[in-house]
Amino acid sequence: MQHATTDDPRTGELRVVPAQDAPFADVEAVFGTKGDPAHCWCQWYKIPGSNWRSVGDEALRGRLEAQLATSDSGPGLLAYDGDRPVGWCAVEPRGNLVRLPHSRIVAGGTPDPDFGDPGVWAVSCFVVPRAFRRRGVGGVLAEAAVAYARDHGARVLEAYAVDPTVREKIPAAELFHGTVGMFERAGFTEVARPKPDRAIMQLRLRD
Repeated sequence: MQHATTDDPRTGELRVVPAQDAPFADVEAVFGTKGDPAHCWCQWYKIPGSNWRSVGDEALRGRLEAQLATSDSGPGLLAYDGDRPVGWCAVEPRGNLVRLPHSRIVAGGTPDPDFGDPGVWAVSCFVVPRAFRRRGVGGVLAEAAVAYARDHGARVLEAYAVDPTVREKIPAAELFHGTVGMFERAGFTEVARPKPDRAIMQLRLRD
């Protein structure tokens, strides 16, 4: 899909590809076997809250694998350092995220309130294994998500960022949405602030 460089010499040049074009084993390598990613598989916003507890980890993994096998517009991108997968970014039409309209991260509204609008896409999650954090992987994925959404006809790309300048010592587990600064560097602007430390960011890709 594209190559991108970071300022960290430990990472160097990264390659970002649509996850459906990668072996699912590489997706599994990024999500790992422990922690939140291995218990979610980017399905949290795709399953109504009343059903979430009844779906086990293996079924969630299977859902993501099936989504990657049947979609040509998402649901994610993989970053590689050489041949090693080092990060995931969820990007797809916002309407696929059925729980999102009821989430606190969009409380107070968005300039595009029609959650069924196929022209509005969302960046909802980043997964970067611990060994590759703080090397710019998330920023490269955010920029790649912009190009990917534009190439697939998105009119607006929306994100739900954490603002670490407002709240000290945010656990890494709470940064999976990405940060305000990271999205600003990718061209997004803030359009709403549901909570002091959470911002809705948007990038208009076309009129």
